[in-house]
Amino acid sequence: MVMSTSLRLAQSILNGYDSVLLDFQNITLSSKVRFENADWHGMHKASRVRLEIYKQKVEQITELIHILADGNEQDLELWQQTKNHFIELIAEHRNFEVAETFFNSIFCQIFDHKHINDHNAFVLSSQLDELPKELTIYTSYRLGHGLTDLLNRILDDYAFKIPYEDRARDVRNILEVVKQKIMRGRHIDPATVKVDVLDPVFYRNKAAYLVGRIYVDEECVPFVLPILNNENGSVYIDTLICNTDDVSIIFSFTRSFFMADAHVPSQIVAFLKMLMPHKELAELYSCIGFKKHSKTMFYRSFVNHLNCSDDKFVVAPGIKGMVMSVFTLPSYGIVFKVIKDKFTPPKDVTQKVVREKYRLVTRHDRVGRMADTQEFSSFSFDRARFSEELLTELETVAPSKLVYDGDKIIIKHLYTERRMQPLNLYLLDASEEQIWAVMDEYGNAIKQLAAANIFPGDMLLKNFGVTRHGRVVFYDYDEICFITDCNFRRIPKPRTEEQEMASTPWYTVADNDIFPEEFRLFFSGNPKAKEAFDAQHSDLYDVSYWQQMQESIRAGRVMDVFPYRRRKRFSRSDS
Repeated sequence: MVMSTSLRLAQSILNGYDSVLLDFQNITLSSKVRFENADWHGMHKASRVRLEIYKQKVEQITELIHILADGNEQDLELWQQTKNHFIELIAEHRNFEVAETFFNSIFCQIFDHKHINDHNAFVLSSQLDELPKELTIYTSYRLGHGLTDLLNRILDDYAFKIPYEDRARDVRNILEVVKQKIMRGRHIDPATVKVDVLDPVFYRNKAAYLVGRIYVDEECVPFVLPILNNENGSVYIDTLICNTDDVSIIFSFTRSFFMADAHVPSQIVAFLKMLMPHKELAELYSCIGFKKHSKTMFYRSFVNHLNCSDDKFVVAPGIKGMVMSVFTLPSYGIVFKVIKDKFTPPKDVTQKVVREKYRLVTRHDRVGRMADTQEFSSFSFDRARFSEELLTELETVAPSKLVYDGDKIIIKHLYTERRMQPLNLYLLDASEEQIWAVMDEYGNAIKQLAAANIFPGDMLLKNFGVTRHGRVVFYDYDEICFITDCNFRRIPKPRTEEQEMASTPWYTVADNDIFPEEFRLFFSGNPKAKEAFDAQHSDLYDVSYWQQMQESIRAGRVMDVFPYRRRKRFSRSDS
């Protein structure tokens, strides 16, 4: 029997997806060795390479489709037949939902993001009510001979090729937290205690994480055990995180993707969802590296929300940006960002440069201080859901990005991002205690970005947001650059009265010159915020701070940035 063209296309797309997942997993599997060898630069490089695999495979399969379709690749009837064959091919596929996303990527590449509907692509999944068969993705432990024995069994099963620095000490530290935070002085029936640990270890930056849940008297407590390499031939457990909010921060949208051996990502996501019920599925897929499927899950969630709401999109609150027009749906925790056609002076970057900055953020270590974004082309909205103020705004600042199609508005290019309260607005109603805490967070955000070789460029308070956990996150990327590309200088002292009274700098200033003394200007009009910042982070005004940071980065040092408070770290004094 001769295979039809549509079946050949469907089989080629599925083969492409299987190849992507295989390459993705092969890179992921290198994480354990890199962690054991303290190869932090290799870990970052592998993460960047893994991000490129999907795009490269889409381009490769698209070229193959052109050949197989023999000039008919834009025949929509052919694609509808291809989709039907693809549904048959993935009927028993354990990763059918991610395979559907790969099909969509090929379709969008062929049709330039046009003709996207459920007849031609997978706007909805073909198996909405079906999940892959239950797989064993975690190992369960019973109490047996006590908590110490249970912990040692877990550490034996998840051992590294290098030893623990002081395993007995680490076990004692864990037991202390378990007794205080989980047992809480209660009499516990040993038969009710069970621990489930996900089989894959989660690697990111300089840490390995064991992730699981503890059942005690029918209460389910999430936990994460961060394990660090002391870079001297052994490892140690840094802390035990067993609070849902703290676990959520570790898996935050502000952090880089984990390297985790997720053969069936939906099963890993389902487990994580149980630990963090408030997290969206899109965010959980993204945190384990399945960024394209994260977009699919976001869009489906968004469409579902639109069908269950009736409020209108409005201009986002806060000071309007010079580069982006930002709007939101009040009932939905996402903002939509559209690059303006012309930038408000004195901004002189190009649209191409702005897009490159956003791509840089996706590929760089975000250290918990930069919001992840999703990039969309030809995003369709119901015109009736746009407020008149928003329509006027977009038609004024970004008319080239708009296409009117009947009752639809199509925005040719936009970014989505988690909505946060702008820091400058947060400060308006903050108590003195909140001001002190949030300005400490603001300073920590700048320092941790610097540790990752990122300088925000424009550090105005309006360019930072406050999350529901009270963390401060940077989200305006049009001026970011590498710390190592900056020239940090002291402001020259004037030598004449004329220089001292000059209204503009009398000294030359290059494009990459940064004067930390001027950072005080960011608090103009908010003396309480300035006082709190000065008391906690005045070192950021000192040029030597930045120059020393540059020296460390250029020397190849990868600095420690923890996804939990330093006060939660265990003492290692017993070693």
